[in-house]
Order: sequence, then C-alpha cells, then structure tokens
Amino acid sequence: MKQYIVDAFTNQPFSGNPAAVCVMDGWPPEESMMKLAMENNLSETAFIVKEPEGYRLRWFTPGTEVALCGHATLASSFVIFNFYEPDGDVIRFNTMSGCLTVRKKGNLYEMDFPTYALKDIPVTDDMERAFGIRPVKAVLGLDLICVFETEAHVRSMVPDQALLARLEGRIQNATARGAETDCVSRSFCPKLFVSEDPVCGSAHCQIADYWAHALGKKRIRAYQASRRGGYLDCAMLDNGRIAISGEAALVGVTEIVAEL
Repeated sequence: MKQYIVDAFTNQPFSGNPAAVCVMDGWPPEESMMKLAMENNLSETAFIVKEPEGYRLRWFTPGTEVALCGHATLASSFVIFNFYEPDGDVIRFNTMSGCLTVRKKGNLYEMDFPTYALKDIPVTDDMERAFGIRPVKAVLGLDLICVFETEAHVRSMVPDQALLARLEGRIQNATARGAETDCVSRSFCPKLFVSEDPVCGSAHCQIADYWAHALGKKRIRAYQASRRGGYLDCAMLDNGRIAISGEAALVGVTEIVAEL
C-alpha cells in the first residue's frame, strides 16, 4: 500500500501541516488504521477508498478517529488530483461530516466545509491558567475558541497541556486580530494526543466564522502561528458553509509493507 506524506496549507515542504494519506482498495480493520496512525505520529493520517460516487475518507490522530479534519482533506485532495485523477477538478469525499467537495483552482485546493453555531461563554480562571494569559473573550462551538488582546499574546504563549485537556472542547484555539492577516491563531488538542496542531483547517470553520462576523467581512485571510506556520484563505458562503483554500507540497511517497 502506498502512503503519501503531504504538507498542507503551504507551498514549501517541511512547513504547514503534514498529513499521511493512504489510498486503499478496501478497508483494513479499524485497529490496523489506528496502529498506523500511531506509527506515523502525525496529527492526522487519512485513509481513502474509492466508491461508486466519490471517495470514502476517514481521519485518525495518534489517539482516535475524528469527525472532521481540514489539512488531511487538503492533503488527500492533492494526492487524488496529482496521482489518481490528474484531469479532474472536483472531488467528493464521503465522511463522518457528510459530503465534502474539493475544487482545484490553480495551485489552490478549495474545500467546502460546514460551520458551527458559536455561543459566548464566560472567561474563566482555568482558561487563564491553561493559556498563561487571560482571554478577553471565549466562544464555544465544536471547539473552544479563546480570543486574546494581541497577536503577540497568541504567538508567545506556552500553554499548560494538562490544564488544556480539562477545558471544554475537543480542541482549544487561541486567536487574535492579526497585523498582516485578518487573524492569527494557534490550535491545541491534547485530548487527541496532539499537543499543537501546526495548521488546523477544521478549527477555521469556527475561527474564520468568528472573525468574519467580528470584522464584518466575507473573506478572511488567516495565519496559524505554530513553529511550522501556514496560511488559509477562508470565504463565508451564502448557504451558511465556508470555503477554506490552501496549497500543498509533496514530501514523500512510501510503501507500507507491514500487513494491515
């Protein structure tokens, strides 16, 4: 079985967010996919099987299967377009989050993703202790979003992973208004055995939605300020969904020889 390593939300290898992508003829046992995800030890390993209508796509962290992943969807699209359907311009992935459509637009891969209802929640002392800086606002959707006063706060924070794991939300996002982009963020998900996700596409279903409303804009240019870093172009759609676009770069192609 071939496995592709692709860096998402970047056009340069060894930056952005790396994902492993496995394109298979059929499904191995779930336990085997979990073991390979643990072996890869990346924030996500994607598994793909072609179906009569599109592809079935599943995502695994080193700790569990997840319902939605942006960067591994982008990486999967890169693999399908470049190695399996080079003449195509649209892919439909059947996932736990429904049908996700990806369109190739030049060097960009545009993903049609859901958004989630966001509600304001109180800022707590636990949030301040977990992030090391007190947020000015907190919002809960699929994940927890903590809004900070400055970009410098987001870039410099060293969170307490144990405290983060006890906060509400599967992923805890720190975000602030950016100086050169509309927003700057970081994503931490210790509950999924990922201390910091380098560039989290699914988190921007909420982060970009929040800033679109806060700034009164339909399009949001976002930067995730991890050590690797990466850019996301986000557009709010009239149907209440969001288009998240980014580039990708191939790092390697390997052969999995162990039996799954």
